[in-house]
Amino acid sequence: MGDITFSVGQVAKRAGVKVSTLHFYESKGLIHSLRNSGNQRRYRKDVMRQVSVIKAAQKMGVSLEEIRVALDALPGNRTPDAKDWAALAERWNAMLNQRIDYLTRLRDSITSCIGCGCLSLEVCPIYNEDDHLAACGDGPVILDQKHMPTEDESAQG
Repeated sequence: MGDITFSVGQVAKRAGVKVSTLHFYESKGLIHSLRNSGNQRRYRKDVMRQVSVIKAAQKMGVSLEEIRVALDALPGNRTPDAKDWAALAERWNAMLNQRIDYLTRLRDSITSCIGCGCLSLEVCPIYNEDDHLAACGDGPVILDQKHMPTEDESAQG
């Protein structure tokens, strides 16, 4: 191990996370450690940037699985550089815009219906005509993003 490495405690302190968080990230394949002769975890300094990317992505609502897939796609399992970050940000920006659109539609319809499919309201912007959502499951399935109607679908109800 000719490169400079850091203990798990040093990385946790420097990255602003708990030691258990680093262990969790490692168990999920988001970061990787080396082992010294005493079998203690040692991290290369670039893991601090990886942790920063993970934390930033999580704050944007990106799941750990989505983060892992994105990081795994980098050549040679390298730490994201500025160009990589720009590509990741572009991909995640599209996902965030979809979530914002969904939440906006939900906000605009929530005062008149909770999307439960109960068919009990006379006027509902996301009316479940003929109970077509029954096949999607029980309860407020329309609150599941993939079942949230678009503005055009809501207007048809």
